[in-house]
Amino acid sequence: MDRPEADGITLGVEEEYLLLDVKTGMPAPRAGEVQAAADLEPVLDAGEVDDELLQAQVEVATPICTGLAEVDGHLRRLRGAVAGAALRAGCRPAATGGLPLRSTGIMPVTEKQRYLDMRDDAARLVDEQLINGMHIHVAVPDRHAGAAALGRLRPWLPVLVALGANSPFWDGRDTGFASWRTVVFGRWPVSGSPPYTADAATYEQRVDALVDTGVIRGRREVYWHARLSERYPTLEIRATDVQLDAGSAVTLAGLGRALVATGLREAAEGVAALDPPGSVLHAAGWHAARHGLAADLVDPVRGTPAKAADVVGELLAYTMPALEEYGDAGRVAEGLARLLDGGTGAARQRRAVAEGGAAALLDLIALAPAG
Repeated sequence: MDRPEADGITLGVEEEYLLLDVKTGMPAPRAGEVQAAADLEPVLDAGEVDDELLQAQVEVATPICTGLAEVDGHLRRLRGAVAGAALRAGCRPAATGGLPLRSTGIMPVTEKQRYLDMRDDAARLVDEQLINGMHIHVAVPDRHAGAAALGRLRPWLPVLVALGANSPFWDGRDTGFASWRTVVFGRWPVSGSPPYTADAATYEQRVDALVDTGVIRGRREVYWHARLSERYPTLEIRATDVQLDAGSAVTLAGLGRALVATGLREAAEGVAALDPPGSVLHAAGWHAARHGLAADLVDPVRGTPAKAADVVGELLAYTMPALEEYGDAGRVAEGLARLLDGGTGAARQRRAVAEGGAAALLDLIALAPAG
């Protein structure tokens, strides 16, 4: 396997937002109205605002990007334009991983057959899917290389869960978790950290075996924290909540690309993969969702507790050659320092509630219109 060139590894980011009524802060099933209003936004292209499982959510996706400055520009453009479109529909898009205030209604499912099938299969679970994530797509040369990279970034996924935690509140209560979204998603039959894969054949066998059980309807219901995309030639990292601000999202996107690039390089050079037991990764992921960066994390290399700052520093050192190759080292290091010093989105949400109650929380998580 040839070592991939740095300039050949592009990336893109998808973000999901919760639509909240401007007056009440309650979930607002107005995705169709927001999409229609988005057509009036001059900086948005047709189809850039997409629907999601529930009608109180929308999703955006950047174009394919070559660098973090490009990702940053598109995320700020998309966030501002969606906020403007949502205001015309009487709601605000919220960059939070979970439903903040208590809701008394059930949100309607988007009228797509796939989503209707999901409601038939898991009605109550679908009702509780008012959760929003961030997905990082990193280009891989082929599925063989992608599967090998997936096996190597797998031990670090709980650390990404901790860094990206931004859903402490659910239905009007503090859950005690930093990423309640991770817990909700963990109730689907195929979720959490993926099994180890060394090559495409192993990956395809594992996914085929899951589909063959009949428990899931198809490959798109493989909701691991990272997976090979079935739509694009990418490795898709799905471990993090949507971020409060574009800067944090860019930090995680840069770190995600560096993890994939490092995995591709190690596979090409025959470096032995770190392969912790699935049970350890499950526990580490749960712990990361529980605490974010506010407690020790499980060190992926040793499988023992370590200070969050030390584990994040170890991840930064592990990915540093790739970060330097892309010119991202300074930007990502500064972004990680901000998360360690200022707290994750979850910590910032809790501070907002402590200082200003629900109103301050809604102001924090709501996207601001451009200009």
